[in-house]
Amino acid sequence: MGFRLKTSNKTKELFDMLTSSSNLKPFALSKIAIALSINANESIDNYNIPDSNGMELQRSTVTGDYDLVYKSLIELNLGRSISDDEYYPHYTKLHIDRGTELLYNLYQYSGNSLEKFLNSILNKGEFI
Repeated sequence: MGFRLKTSNKTKELFDMLTSSSNLKPFALSKIAIALSINANESIDNYNIPDSNGMELQRSTVTGDYDLVYKSLIELNLGRSISDDEYYPHYTKLHIDRGTELLYNLYQYSGNSLEKFLNSILNKGEFI
């Protein structure tokens, strides 16, 4: 059972940029990234596994009390059951890495404004 994962270096760099611009911390950004990735049309199995030279994230920090919910959402997305080791760190890492790229692009599209970004997602539902 895995309790920590390492993001790709690109994810770490994007987290750093997003954190400095939005003041959202990596634990919050990772949750948004997972949601965006799960909602993407392409299967996560088609996502190339980037490096693991980035930021270390603890399982309790990423999923907290909702660990079973996250695992269930990932299983629904995959259309099959997965083992705990597949769930964390493997699939969670993939969703964080892919979702962070999506998050960064959407944030830039919102003019690097946290308020505009959140309003776009919450009020219009355009992105999620």
